[in-house]
Amino acid sequence: MPETMKAVIKAEAAPGLTLTERPIPTIGPHDVLVKVKAASICGTDLHIYHWDPWAADRIHPPVITGHEVCGEIVDAGREVTRVKVGDFVSLESHVICNQCRFCMTGNGHLCENTQLIGVDRDGGFAEYIAIPAQNAWPNPPDLPLEIAVLMENFGNAVHTAFAADVRAKKVLITGCGPVGLMTIAVVKAIGARAVFATDISEYRLDFARRMGADEVFNARTQAVAEEILALTHGEGVDVWLEMSGAESAIDQGFRALKPGGEVAVLGVAGRPIRLDWDHHVVFKGVTLRGITGRRLWETWYQARGLVFSGTVDLSQMVTHRYRLEDFEQAFATMESGESGKVMLVP
Repeated sequence: MPETMKAVIKAEAAPGLTLTERPIPTIGPHDVLVKVKAASICGTDLHIYHWDPWAADRIHPPVITGHEVCGEIVDAGREVTRVKVGDFVSLESHVICNQCRFCMTGNGHLCENTQLIGVDRDGGFAEYIAIPAQNAWPNPPDLPLEIAVLMENFGNAVHTAFAADVRAKKVLITGCGPVGLMTIAVVKAIGARAVFATDISEYRLDFARRMGADEVFNARTQAVAEEILALTHGEGVDVWLEMSGAESAIDQGFRALKPGGEVAVLGVAGRPIRLDWDHHVVFKGVTLRGITGRRLWETWYQARGLVFSGTVDLSQMVTHRYRLEDFEQAFATMESGESGKVMLVP
């Protein structure tokens, strides 16, 4: 095994990323070393790339970025028994302590000592990554890279979709980036009556139709809330799942939501936003939930069941592949609005 590897890092507190050489990481007794087969770009990575206020407050350079990863275990610590060298794994990005009050009560996704790979510790835009063995989720050896690399991000979609009761409900999804698109497929699979989707990209709105959306709206050219209210005879939607982090989408979502409706919010705004708290939340009597990561490990079992049963088809989600060295072009493609998921291959 070589002593160094290629890696994409946030080198300094400024916009941009850098391709460099780093030592191959060492592992402890409870860790595994994974040779990265593929990594995909997430909205969080875009926040880090642009160094917005959220990233500036959270990231401490230098750090290897990237948290959606699959690969092969090539070394394992002496205490590792659940997985083994040669296993093909997807990685859970939240490294938890297993000892705090949240971990001890089955809420590890809220662990107060969480370290997120690619954010708080070195991530997977590299040739190798070291990670606790419990974060390595075994896959069938023949699972396509394009599916395995999605499992972490797909877990966000699953967690959000299951956060509200969508059965026989009218559901609005704001933001048709990759996780929004996957969420459309999930809510349809688990019994939504109708799914409405919004975005500002016609490419992604067309994609949303293919993933199962019944009606789509271009938020740049259409009065989203008014059109949804008209389609629902003035009632509005029962459930709203927010994936965009855009202030305008959040306002429209609240306007389209019926009184007493449910909201689950995954989208990260990256900066403080304005919100009509009184009329949108308090007087409307909504139930509002913030979504972070995946429920560990419940969401992983749900995601595996949806994919392996064929209930949700993710085969069209990865639309672009780039070499790790071409990360700049990959990020530009992801930001263009003319892509599904963008995958980097070392």
